[in-house]
Amino acid sequence: MLSSKITDVFFDLDHTLWDFDVNSELAFDAIFKKDHPTIEIADFIEKYIPINQACWKLYQYDKITHGELRYNRLKHTFDALEYFVSDAQIESIAHDYIELLPQNNCLFDGTIEVLEYLGKKYKLHIITNGFAEVQYKKINNSNIAGFFKTITNSEMAGVKKPNPVIFEYALDLAKAKKENSIMIGDCLEADVQGALNAGLDAIFFNDKNIKTEQNIKQVTHLLELKKYL
Repeated sequence: MLSSKITDVFFDLDHTLWDFDVNSELAFDAIFKKDHPTIEIADFIEKYIPINQACWKLYQYDKITHGELRYNRLKHTFDALEYFVSDAQIESIAHDYIELLPQNNCLFDGTIEVLEYLGKKYKLHIITNGFAEVQYKKINNSNIAGFFKTITNSEMAGVKKPNPVIFEYALDLAKAKKENSIMIGDCLEADVQGALNAGLDAIFFNDKNIKTEQNIKQVTHLLELKKYL
Protein backbone atom coordinates (compact mmCIF):
# COMPACT_ATOMS: atom_id res chain seq x y z
CA MET A 1 0.00 0.00 0.00
CA LEU A 2 1.10 3.55 -0.68
CA SER A 3 1.06 6.25 1.93
CA SER A 4 -2.38 7.60 2.78
CA LYS A 5 -1.17 10.99 1.47
CA ILE A 6 -2.43 10.14 -2.06
CA THR A 7 -5.60 12.06 -2.93
CA ASP A 8 -5.51 12.21 -6.74
CA VAL A 9 -4.90 9.42 -9.26
CA PHE A 10 -4.04 10.29 -12.87
CA PHE A 11 -4.47 7.71 -15.64
CA ASP A 12 -3.22 7.52 -19.17
CA LEU A 13 -6.02 6.48 -21.56
CA ASP A 14 -4.77 4.52 -24.59
CA HIS A 15 -3.09 1.19 -23.82
CA THR A 16 -3.90 1.68 -20.12
CA LEU A 17 -7.69 1.80 -19.76
CA TRP A 18 -8.88 1.90 -23.38
CA ASP A 19 -7.56 -1.09 -25.35
CA PHE A 20 -6.12 0.78 -28.31
CA ASP A 21 -4.75 -2.26 -30.16
CA VAL A 22 -8.04 -4.18 -30.13
CA ASN A 23 -10.14 -1.15 -31.05
CA SER A 24 -7.68 -0.07 -33.75
CA GLU A 25 -7.78 -3.49 -35.41
CA LEU A 26 -11.58 -3.44 -35.41
CA ALA A 27 -11.57 -0.04 -37.13
CA PHE A 28 -9.06 -1.06 -39.81
CA ASP A 29 -10.86 -4.37 -40.40
CA ALA A 30 -14.09 -2.52 -41.17
CA ILE A 31 -12.32 -0.11 -43.55
CA PHE A 32 -10.43 -2.81 -45.44
CA LYS A 33 -13.43 -5.12 -45.82
CA LYS A 34 -15.23 -2.25 -47.51
CA ASP A 35 -12.50 -0.64 -49.62
CA HIS A 36 -9.41 -2.91 -49.67
CA PRO A 37 -10.66 -6.50 -49.35
CA THR A 38 -7.37 -8.11 -50.44
CA ILE A 39 -5.51 -6.79 -47.39
CA GLU A 40 -5.06 -9.40 -44.67
CA ILE A 41 -5.80 -7.59 -41.42
CA ALA A 42 -3.33 -9.71 -39.41
CA ASP A 43 -0.49 -8.86 -41.82
CA PHE A 44 -1.39 -5.18 -41.74
CA ILE A 45 -1.55 -5.01 -37.93
CA GLU A 46 1.78 -6.83 -37.56
CA LYS A 47 3.47 -4.09 -39.60
CA TYR A 48 1.34 -1.21 -38.33
CA ILE A 49 1.83 -1.54 -34.57
CA PRO A 50 5.61 -0.90 -34.44
CA ILE A 51 5.39 1.76 -37.17
CA ASN A 52 2.58 3.55 -35.30
CA GLN A 53 4.57 3.43 -32.06
CA ALA A 54 7.64 4.88 -33.79
CA CYS A 55 5.56 7.67 -35.34
CA TRP A 56 3.94 8.49 -31.99
CA LYS A 57 7.36 8.76 -30.37
CA LEU A 58 8.38 11.31 -32.99
CA TYR A 59 5.10 13.18 -32.48
CA GLN A 60 5.59 13.07 -28.71
CA TYR A 61 8.80 15.06 -29.10
CA ASP A 62 7.37 17.41 -31.79
CA LYS A 63 9.55 15.93 -34.52
CA ILE A 64 6.53 15.39 -36.79
CA THR A 65 3.15 17.11 -36.97
CA HIS A 66 -0.30 15.67 -36.32
CA GLY A 67 -0.87 15.45 -40.09
CA GLU A 68 2.47 13.76 -40.70
CA LEU A 69 1.70 11.21 -37.99
CA ARG A 70 -1.63 10.32 -39.60
CA TYR A 71 -0.04 10.03 -43.06
CA ASN A 72 3.30 8.40 -42.24
CA ARG A 73 1.99 5.56 -40.13
CA LEU A 74 -0.26 4.42 -42.97
CA LYS A 75 2.15 5.13 -45.83
CA HIS A 76 5.02 3.28 -44.16
CA THR A 77 2.79 0.32 -43.31
CA PHE A 78 1.48 -0.01 -46.88
CA ASP A 79 5.05 0.31 -48.19
CA ALA A 80 6.15 -2.49 -45.85
CA LEU A 81 3.33 -4.64 -47.23
CA GLU A 82 4.24 -3.64 -50.81
CA TYR A 83 0.64 -2.58 -51.29
CA PHE A 84 0.19 0.54 -53.38
CA VAL A 85 -2.21 3.23 -52.25
CA SER A 86 -2.39 6.79 -53.51
CA ASP A 87 -2.06 9.79 -51.21
CA ALA A 88 -5.77 10.45 -51.71
CA GLN A 89 -6.58 6.90 -50.58
CA ILE A 90 -4.35 7.30 -47.53
CA GLU A 91 -6.16 10.51 -46.62
CA SER A 92 -9.50 8.72 -46.99
CA ILE A 93 -8.38 5.79 -44.83
CA ALA A 94 -6.94 8.15 -42.19
CA HIS A 95 -10.23 10.05 -42.06
CA ASP A 96 -12.37 6.91 -41.84
CA TYR A 97 -10.07 5.45 -39.18
CA ILE A 98 -10.39 8.48 -36.91
CA GLU A 99 -14.17 8.34 -37.36
CA LEU A 100 -14.45 4.61 -36.66
CA LEU A 101 -11.83 4.23 -33.93
CA PRO A 102 -13.79 5.73 -30.99
CA GLN A 103 -16.89 3.76 -31.97
CA ASN A 104 -15.18 0.64 -30.64
CA ASN A 105 -15.21 0.52 -26.87
CA CYS A 106 -13.07 -2.39 -25.68
CA LEU A 107 -11.52 -1.61 -22.31
CA PHE A 108 -8.79 -3.55 -20.55
CA ASP A 109 -10.03 -6.28 -18.26
CA GLY A 110 -10.80 -4.85 -14.83
CA THR A 111 -11.13 -1.22 -15.96
CA ILE A 112 -14.64 -0.57 -14.64
CA GLU A 113 -14.05 -2.53 -11.43
CA VAL A 114 -10.84 -0.71 -10.60
CA LEU A 115 -12.30 2.72 -11.43
CA GLU A 116 -15.29 1.99 -9.19
CA TYR A 117 -12.90 0.89 -6.42
CA LEU A 118 -10.53 3.84 -6.73
CA GLY A 119 -13.30 6.37 -7.29
CA LYS A 120 -14.57 5.79 -3.76
CA LYS A 121 -11.19 6.71 -2.27
CA TYR A 122 -9.54 9.20 -4.63
CA LYS A 123 -10.26 11.87 -7.21
CA LEU A 124 -9.55 10.37 -10.64
CA HIS A 125 -8.19 12.18 -13.69
CA ILE A 126 -6.82 11.50 -17.19
CA ILE A 127 -3.67 12.83 -18.87
CA THR A 128 -3.42 11.87 -22.54
CA ASN A 129 -1.28 12.74 -25.55
CA GLY A 130 -4.06 11.69 -27.89
CA PHE A 131 -6.02 14.03 -30.14
CA ALA A 132 -8.60 15.87 -28.04
CA GLU A 133 -11.72 15.29 -30.13
CA VAL A 134 -11.04 11.57 -30.54
CA GLN A 135 -10.10 11.07 -26.88
CA TYR A 136 -13.34 12.62 -25.62
CA LYS A 137 -15.32 10.32 -27.92
CA LYS A 138 -13.44 7.28 -26.62
CA ILE A 139 -14.07 8.26 -23.02
CA ASN A 140 -17.76 9.02 -23.56
CA ASN A 141 -18.53 6.07 -25.83
CA SER A 142 -16.92 3.58 -23.43
CA ASN A 143 -18.99 4.99 -20.53
CA ILE A 144 -16.07 5.91 -18.27
CA ALA A 145 -16.41 9.72 -18.40
CA GLY A 146 -18.29 9.80 -15.10
CA PHE A 147 -15.32 8.46 -13.17
CA PHE A 148 -13.03 11.42 -13.93
CA LYS A 149 -12.96 14.85 -12.36
CA THR A 150 -10.66 16.29 -15.04
CA ILE A 151 -9.28 15.31 -18.44
CA THR A 152 -6.05 16.89 -19.66
CA ASN A 153 -4.90 16.42 -23.24
CA SER A 154 -1.75 17.62 -24.94
CA GLU A 155 -3.64 20.13 -27.09
CA MET A 156 -4.87 21.92 -23.96
CA ALA A 157 -1.45 21.90 -22.31
CA GLY A 158 0.47 22.81 -25.46
CA VAL A 159 3.00 20.03 -24.83
CA LYS A 160 2.98 16.24 -24.62
CA LYS A 161 4.07 13.75 -21.99
CA PRO A 162 6.83 13.36 -20.81
CA ASN A 163 7.19 17.17 -20.78
CA PRO A 164 6.69 18.24 -17.14
CA VAL A 165 4.50 21.14 -18.25
CA ILE A 166 1.58 18.82 -19.09
CA PHE A 167 1.75 17.31 -15.61
CA GLU A 168 1.82 20.79 -14.06
CA TYR A 169 -1.16 21.77 -16.22
CA ALA A 170 -3.08 18.64 -15.13
CA LEU A 171 -2.29 19.26 -11.46
CA ASP A 172 -3.49 22.86 -11.72
CA LEU A 173 -6.68 21.78 -13.47
CA ALA A 174 -7.31 19.12 -10.82
CA LYS A 175 -6.36 21.48 -7.97
CA ALA A 176 -4.06 18.70 -6.79
CA LYS A 177 -0.60 18.74 -5.23
CA LYS A 178 2.17 16.68 -6.83
CA GLU A 179 3.14 15.13 -3.49
CA ASN A 180 -0.44 13.84 -3.15
CA SER A 181 -0.72 12.54 -6.71
CA ILE A 182 0.20 9.42 -8.66
CA MET A 183 0.26 8.65 -12.41
CA ILE A 184 -0.64 5.26 -13.92
CA GLY A 185 0.28 4.47 -17.53
CA ASP A 186 1.68 1.97 -19.98
CA CYS A 187 4.63 4.00 -21.28
CA LEU A 188 7.77 3.99 -19.14
CA GLU A 189 9.14 7.10 -20.81
CA ALA A 190 6.06 9.27 -21.20
CA ASP A 191 3.91 8.22 -18.25
CA VAL A 192 6.21 6.84 -15.56
CA GLN A 193 9.46 8.73 -16.01
CA GLY A 194 7.58 11.81 -17.11
CA ALA A 195 5.53 11.81 -13.92
CA LEU A 196 8.51 11.05 -11.69
CA ASN A 197 10.50 13.88 -13.27
CA ALA A 198 7.57 16.22 -12.63
CA GLY A 199 7.46 15.24 -8.94
CA LEU A 200 4.52 12.82 -8.97
CA ASP A 201 4.66 9.18 -7.94
CA ALA A 202 3.97 6.63 -10.70
CA ILE A 203 2.87 3.06 -11.39
CA PHE A 204 3.77 1.28 -14.63
CA PHE A 205 0.92 -0.69 -16.25
CA ASN A 206 3.11 -3.48 -17.59
CA ASP A 207 0.59 -5.80 -19.21
CA LYS A 208 3.21 -7.04 -21.69
CA ASN A 209 5.65 -7.99 -18.92
CA ILE A 210 8.49 -5.82 -20.19
CA LYS A 211 11.68 -6.17 -18.15
CA THR A 212 12.15 -3.04 -16.06
CA GLU A 213 14.13 -1.73 -13.14
CA GLN A 214 13.02 -3.42 -9.95
CA ASN A 215 12.39 -0.16 -8.08
CA ILE A 216 9.55 0.89 -10.40
CA LYS A 217 6.09 0.22 -9.04
CA GLN A 218 4.26 -1.87 -11.60
CA VAL A 219 1.22 -4.04 -12.24
CA THR A 220 0.44 -6.48 -15.04
CA HIS A 221 -3.35 -6.31 -14.52
CA LEU A 222 -5.39 -3.26 -13.55
CA LEU A 223 -6.92 -4.98 -10.53
CA GLU A 224 -3.43 -5.31 -9.06
CA LEU A 225 -3.62 -1.56 -8.43
CA LYS A 226 -5.52 -2.48 -5.28
CA LYS A 227 -2.16 -3.61 -3.85
CA TYR A 228 -0.94 -0.02 -3.97
CA LEU A 229 -4.12 2.00 -3.68
